[in-house]
Amino acid sequence: MTKPTISLIIPAHNEENYIEQCLESCLRHYPETFHEIIVVDNASTDRTAEIAATYPGVRVVREDRKGTCFARQRGFMESKGDLLAYVDADSQMPDLWPSTLIREFEEQPDLICLSGPYSYRRGELSRLQHALARFFWYGVAPVTASLVGFAVTGGNFVVRREALHAIGGFDTSIAFYGDDTNLARRLHDVGKVKFCRSFHVYSSARRMRSDGFAKMGAIYALNYVSEALFHRPVTKTYRDVR
Repeated sequence: MTKPTISLIIPAHNEENYIEQCLESCLRHYPETFHEIIVVDNASTDRTAEIAATYPGVRVVREDRKGTCFARQRGFMESKGDLLAYVDADSQMPDLWPSTLIREFEEQPDLICLSGPYSYRRGELSRLQHALARFFWYGVAPVTASLVGFAVTGGNFVVRREALHAIGGFDTSIAFYGDDTNLARRLHDVGKVKFCRSFHVYSSARRMRSDGFAKMGAIYALNYVSEALFHRPVTKTYRDVR
């Protein structure tokens, strides 16, 4: 069988402080793993697009409608791959990320979406916060995904193009919170969605540092439950943290 092509899509709003580290970690796997790398410049007013455009193999497209779902939808429309891989611009890709992706989809023909946890860089959180974050991502999240049947981390997932097309793409009416659960729930209606502990990315903990660890945990949990049960998020607005 022909191996599926993989498009890597990176939504980015004012990410000039992070985009270089993100792209350098991803380009280690281009073009061997990724057919293309697309940075979606999501209404940035800084040097995000300018920096990204300096990297050979990276295509920058502009999406002026601000919001993660608008950016992800634009990446969907611009990409060509059979599998669409999404990471956030403030993340870094571990070396085993691509091989895990390929193995999971090869071994499970019925798999339509793969996601996994965030790991946080040392020094960004206290030791207690690191322990609590790890307990959530490697304990609570996988158990919840197993019980409910779905979970997706918005800054770390891969979806089959045909499955995303089948559900009509991303719900662009959602501003921020609950967007990943909305995607997971709708994809679950058409196929298998898997949350894999070993499929992680290194992410910035800037939102937890800014808004507080307990507050952010409560907001994400509340919106997961609301979206999963009532098909709508509770939190309608959000604040950029850069």
